[in-house]
Amino acid sequence: MIAAAVAAFLILSPVPRVQAAEISAASAILMDGETGTVLYEKNAHEPRLIASITKLMTALVVLESGHDQKEEITVPSDWAGAEGSSIYLRPGEQVTLEALLYGMLLQSGNDAATLAAVACAGSVEAFAEKMNAKAAELGMKDSHFTNPTGLNDEGHYSTAYDMALLARACLENDTLAKIVATKSVALGGRVFTNHNKLLWQYEGCVGMKTGYTEKAGRTLVSAAERDGMTLICVTLNAPNDWADHAALFDRGFAGYESCLLAEEGEVLCRLPVSGGLAPFCGVSAGEAARLCVARGEEIQRELVLDQTALTAPVAQGTVLGEAVYRVNGEEKLRIPLVVITDVDCCLRTPSGWERFWDKIAGMLPG
Repeated sequence: MIAAAVAAFLILSPVPRVQAAEISAASAILMDGETGTVLYEKNAHEPRLIASITKLMTALVVLESGHDQKEEITVPSDWAGAEGSSIYLRPGEQVTLEALLYGMLLQSGNDAATLAAVACAGSVEAFAEKMNAKAAELGMKDSHFTNPTGLNDEGHYSTAYDMALLARACLENDTLAKIVATKSVALGGRVFTNHNKLLWQYEGCVGMKTGYTEKAGRTLVSAAERDGMTLICVTLNAPNDWADHAALFDRGFAGYESCLLAEEGEVLCRLPVSGGLAPFCGVSAGEAARLCVARGEEIQRELVLDQTALTAPVAQGTVLGEAVYRVNGEEKLRIPLVVITDVDCCLRTPSGWERFWDKIAGMLPG
């Protein structure tokens, strides 16, 4: 009944609309999820308290820990719970890691996050070290974690930009992406309902995570997909966060487009080959080329080759230069150009005398 009431509230209370210029957040960012291109920012590199959006990092570290989601964890007999939001774990109860993940991401259970962290690392402190190692791996240069819940701590902070980097990594993890996109689920005798109103009300929203403490204010990470483009929005200390995200998503989808310029392995040009079994060799994109640009902007491509003709043999994967992409004359992207397949040397054609003596040799007794 409680879950149904929460769902009804999320569905029936509309998200107000504001203009991007009226963003309430102290810090905010809008990022293209595919390329990492920043489309809007406001104090995006300013460290702040982040509250429960911390649990995106908690879940990612748990999922990468090697523990099975179906693993059953026994709540310690001396369990005293955790401060703040909770899924109300009971001492001696057995709960799966999967249920803890849904509990921390949908219902923002601090007890679920804490128990999962201890189960995967042995202690909150050891788990925090893993969180910081992952942050460094993702390039989150202005972040530091001391706990898996996001409860206020001077040493626990991040930025809108860093949290957008984390959100990109979360979307690349299929399991995590599935969980944050779930509106409601029943697991282990509990029903978890997603607190993210945008998931219910904004077209194309694929979820992520809400947060709040009195000191941090309202924090929110969300993502939305339309027409093959995924946008990530982060706001910190945003009194009107639902409207902030809707306005920034509207601005992003209306004003920008994601363009696939070349697929990995796509042949972009051909070069002549001397002494080879084939007269030409395909030169392909060494990786996919994608840009997020303002609608109507012209993209220019230049193929910068180290050589314009090849001599066999030529090995597949040999780097021959780069494809350079510019928007309005400004360089935006470089990708390597590589040989798409091996080109072997031609076999030498025998001379007339060689063919004559070969014929004579074939007539002699063995």
